[in-house]
Amino acid sequence: MKLHKALIGIVMGVALGVTAIVAPLPGEQNVAEAAWTQSKADKVIATGRKYMGTPYKFGASSNTTAVFDCSSFTKRVFKVAVGKTLPRTSRDQAKVGMSVSKSNLKKGDLVFFKASKTTTSKRITHVAIYAGNNKLLHTYGKPGVTYSTFKGTSWEKRFVSARRVL
Repeated sequence: MKLHKALIGIVMGVALGVTAIVAPLPGEQNVAEAAWTQSKADKVIATGRKYMGTPYKFGASSNTTAVFDCSSFTKRVFKVAVGKTLPRTSRDQAKVGMSVSKSNLKKGDLVFFKASKTTTSKRITHVAIYAGNNKLLHTYGKPGVTYSTFKGTSWEKRFVSARRVL
């Protein structure tokens, strides 16, 4: 019995020692996470950019790249770029990931909007990808897939929420 307990003690000690060697220090974990997220975000933006000018069509199928609506665009881009499966609609996409404030947006965040700057309703009707440098990568109306300025525009006035899914 004593030998059994001794062996268990040795095995546990070795396991803890290996874990301590392999596991990152608490301060290093955030740095690694940030670099990983930045890499994924860059892939998302690069993938979205490939579709620049693709026409907008409300209700576009998520099975085509000939046309997009806002949420079929974000769904396609995240799946192709990083293998992340998003829900089909902007309202459902607004429920995944973690909430992010407008002041803490990072490249690759999903940004959600209401129908107009004057409505009091917070009903989400549009989604875009924050591309960094005050730019949104998204699709709507005549321009199709495009970049738009965010802060100081009607897009900022229509802002409802943002989510980090990377």
